[in-house]
Amino acid sequence: MNKVPERARNKRNNRNQGTFGKWLFLIAIGLFILFIVRFAYIAINQNVQHVNLRSKAEQIYTQRRIIQAHRGTIYDGEGNALATDTSKYTLYAIVDHHQHSNSGKPLYVTNRRKTAKILAKYINMSPAKIEKRLVTDGQTYQVEFGPAGSNLSVATMQKIKNYHLPGINFIATPARQYPEGNFASQIIGMASPQVESNGTTKLIGQIGLEGYFNKQLTGTNGIRQDKQDVYGYRLANSKGITKPAVNGDDVYTTLNSQAQHFLETKVDQVFKASRANAATAVVMDAKTGKILAATQRPTLHSKPNPVWRNMLVQDAYEPGSTMKVLALSAAIDSGHFNPNDTFNSGTWSIGGGKITDWSSSGWGVISYKDAFDMSSNVGFAHVEQNMGAQTWYKYIKRFGLLKRVNVDGMGNEVSGFTQFRGTLEQANTAFGQGITVNEMQMMQAFSAVANHGRMMKPYLVSKVVNSKGKLVKRNHPQKVGQPIKAKTAKQVLGYMQGVVYDQKGLGHMYQIKGHRIAAKTGTAQIGGANGYSKGDTNYLYSMVGMAPAKNPRYIIYITLRQPQNVSTPAAKQIANIFNPTMKMLLDRQATTENLNHSMVKIPNLVGKDRQVATNELNQQHLQSVVIGSGKTIRQQSLTPGRQSLVDQRVILTTGGNYQMPDLTGWSSADVEQLAKMLDLHLDEQGDGYVDSQSIKANTIINHQKTLIVKYKPKD
Repeated sequence: MNKVPERARNKRNNRNQGTFGKWLFLIAIGLFILFIVRFAYIAINQNVQHVNLRSKAEQIYTQRRIIQAHRGTIYDGEGNALATDTSKYTLYAIVDHHQHSNSGKPLYVTNRRKTAKILAKYINMSPAKIEKRLVTDGQTYQVEFGPAGSNLSVATMQKIKNYHLPGINFIATPARQYPEGNFASQIIGMASPQVESNGTTKLIGQIGLEGYFNKQLTGTNGIRQDKQDVYGYRLANSKGITKPAVNGDDVYTTLNSQAQHFLETKVDQVFKASRANAATAVVMDAKTGKILAATQRPTLHSKPNPVWRNMLVQDAYEPGSTMKVLALSAAIDSGHFNPNDTFNSGTWSIGGGKITDWSSSGWGVISYKDAFDMSSNVGFAHVEQNMGAQTWYKYIKRFGLLKRVNVDGMGNEVSGFTQFRGTLEQANTAFGQGITVNEMQMMQAFSAVANHGRMMKPYLVSKVVNSKGKLVKRNHPQKVGQPIKAKTAKQVLGYMQGVVYDQKGLGHMYQIKGHRIAAKTGTAQIGGANGYSKGDTNYLYSMVGMAPAKNPRYIIYITLRQPQNVSTPAAKQIANIFNPTMKMLLDRQATTENLNHSMVKIPNLVGKDRQVATNELNQQHLQSVVIGSGKTIRQQSLTPGRQSLVDQRVILTTGGNYQMPDLTGWSSADVEQLAKMLDLHLDEQGDGYVDSQSIKANTIINHQKTLIVKYKPKD
């Protein structure tokens, strides 16, 4: 075999290497050219795989921050805040010992025992459990404290912060504050935090005004964008882009603070004492339809079974004998009522069924006037038959029943219902059975009787104002019909006075000394899927009262559903709500008229010297009651800026040791305000003005103590 010479083989290898090098060089040149072309393309078009590089770079070097809009405030009729923005705080502790500040100070918990002892003062957790929570395995960065360390108020957060505890920090989340607590809670509703897709937390209205006006209250968040360098610092010469936040609108209600607080207290007392299934009460200005106060029990704050609906519009019920006010109005207005005609009471067979009076044996032969005084179902079945079913049904429609009232701020209203078929059921509707209503429908209908036949639509919201103070919406008194003539309304009011003052009337307990009252009581069976419930406790008791009787200014409507404690009659329980509330309203009206509408503006006294504050109130012809051993005023009972009648009592606290004042002659409203300010449990007995008190005057007061006050009418 011939061997290739060594020299020839080397020459061939050199030639192969040269060829490879040339190709490698050409490939490198080609790649470089492609890179230059690609780079030029990117530089010119600034786009890679449909991604705009300029935009991407701006995102990387731009800090974008959301400016949170403030939720609008809800106010009462005097401009006092009922729902405002605030923050809730979650407590957490850093336990990683590697965390230090730039100056070397520890940013973790350094003294577990001290920290636990202090935190236990403000959260519902023992020092031992807190200290145990602070002990970690050395790999944990931070710890939290569960429900005990969540939803802390601004005040609690600030108190903890004042200790300057290393490693103790807070996470803030938007929240809603309700300064008046349970004040009209079902009407105001509530707003809860909800985490959005962009990571921000937003308050969402759930029920009541918060839910109904959620869009208007919410507002629109703003945006702030700033350029920053690679280290995250804002560039000094960069001009940030800012879209300001637009705060939510403010909602002003018609609620009267004094009337609402008073009503809440009375309803709460009766609800607890009667052990009722439910209770409601509404106060309305008969001339305007303005809702001055309204409440229910249970509420969304009731434990253990909160109620998440507004019973005033979302509950349909059979009203019982208060419907006789409307049936009487219809019969008189249509010319089918003679008070002196008579009938046999007790029972009446009609339409294949039987109608029975509350006293099944009846009272023999009685007049139709007596039928109203004594609340005879048989009598009003005759009244309905005498005027005719179609005439009565026409008045049912005229009074606005069976259709929504649409009170601004009260959503999900039920319409009510009646089959109105057959003689028996048609007759039943005249005494409030076989027909369902809601409370706003009844208030609207009652207004026609109280207001010379003019029916006024109830309204709760007076106006909505945007964050710049511009009026967005205003509600005015609205006449929605004239179902009866003025002379009919006058006659009906006369018969309603008979219920209270005639010997045969069932409403004697609703008499108020010094004032003339028109009223009607009601007792309705409670229907269900299996018919009407049986037993002494399965009734809906109610009453409607109007005063002053000759020309009513106020209408109060109260219901008490299934009271389990019947040792005190339901009518008396309802009187414990109606009488003091109506008396307070009438006394206040009389005082206003006697003083010739003399009003003064309440000054802001917080922070002032106690003597200076007292002198300022004296100059305004207001009574001052200063409680506490401190030198400066910390709290005042009446809101600064609101209008008040002269001679009104203003309670001031100064801190330090509190001594009980002499309450003799005080009104219930003033006593309740004092108890609220001093954190006392209040037990009120009787009506009128303070006659005796369990905590003697000048006694040092302890928080959470019970104050028993007995009232007595003035001679």
